[in-house]
Amino acid sequence: MLATNPFAALSASMAPAVMQTYVVLMIVLVAAGTLIDIIHKGSARYFFDNWRKSRSKGSQVDGGELVSIAVKTAVVDVIASGEFCNARRRVAHLLTMYGFLLYVIATAVMVFNYSTSSIWPQLWWLGALMILVGGYWFWFFIRVDVAAEGNSPFRATQADIFILSLLGSATFALIWAFLQARGTAGAGFFFGLYVIATTLLFGSVPWSKFAHMFFKPAAAFEKRVSYANGTRANLPGPADKPEQFGSARTAPRHY
Repeated sequence: MLATNPFAALSASMAPAVMQTYVVLMIVLVAAGTLIDIIHKGSARYFFDNWRKSRSKGSQVDGGELVSIAVKTAVVDVIASGEFCNARRRVAHLLTMYGFLLYVIATAVMVFNYSTSSIWPQLWWLGALMILVGGYWFWFFIRVDVAAEGNSPFRATQADIFILSLLGSATFALIWAFLQARGTAGAGFFFGLYVIATTLLFGSVPWSKFAHMFFKPAAAFEKRVSYANGTRANLPGPADKPEQFGSARTAPRHY
């Protein structure tokens, strides 16, 4: 089952061109949704305005240091998600992020090339399972409003569209693939849920946190440059004795 391309079996009842068109449509939705999000929120304008202010007020940062900052941003902030101080939150984020990349890339490869090697179905399963572990761990145990504020884990807001649709897509995908491989009734029903959740995931970019994955590297780079040139985004320097939150006996649970 883990080495079988589930989309190859699906091609017996659905034309490959339909699945391939759907994948292309999802890519278009992400690109269009991100553009709409940038225009509506003014994210790009805000970033470039901050960049210009930082360069005009601070000291000059030479090209070599900019390259070094870009490398640190890529390695620490993007690849290792270094912005998360909470170790559990970082691990959950990394599991979800890399699981998502494996899941999406493997899906595209298997849809456009049914004769691909068995490694891609295995990566597809691995990516989806990583999403489930990291995503459900975050949803039920790490979320700020659940872990720190005591709200119900079943309470959802607009900000949760991305994680919920991602979890729905991965969950229904694995159930569908499992039932299809065993020839069990109900596979078609879960395939329908899988398509709905996936469409919501990629079609809700303007209203979800999906687009933030494109903004975060730029924001992290700009922040490092502002520290390098001394402007620090108009923030004060670190105090000699930083304020302590929480009691001396209990570690604070803030994020």
